[in-house]
Amino acid sequence: MEIRQHFTEHPASVGETYGEHFRVAVGFAVSLAVAAAAAAVHAVVPSWCTKTASSRIVSLHEQMTSGARAAVHQSEKKRPISAA
Repeated sequence: MEIRQHFTEHPASVGETYGEHFRVAVGFAVSLAVAAAAAAVHAVVPSWCTKTASSRIVSLHEQMTSGARAAVHQSEKKRPISAA
């Protein structure tokens, strides 16, 4: 695989440029970090952050399984995992 394809093939498969995909992926990372922090706080004080982590995860799932991302997600489920 040509080096450029590592940066363009997947973003193109979901209808994005590298920059657009980078912003979306960073947004997912930030949201996951917030969810993780909320889950940690909830573990210590169960009455705090009772729905923060789960609502973030539900929102991310909705984003990931709609539009072009849904098609990519479904095709990746059917493909065997390679031992890289």
